[in-house]
Amino acid sequence: MQELGKILVFLGVFLVIVGLLIGFGFGKGWIGKLPGDIKIEKGNFTFYFPLTTSILISIVLSLVFWLIRK
Repeated sequence: MQELGKILVFLGVFLVIVGLLIGFGFGKGWIGKLPGDIKIEKGNFTFYFPLTTSILISIVLSLVFWLIRK
């Protein structure tokens, strides 16, 4: 049960830090605009799929959770 509490506290702190960084404008220049992110615009239709950004976030989160388990 202590392990679950530790994970929840860490996750909460992590989300607060990410929220503050996004709120203060960090990452607005490159998040979602990486090479490999797909954006198709035709007329009044826009399709956007941040493939590279999703992979990068997945790698970072995997590393963070791996470090927590150690």
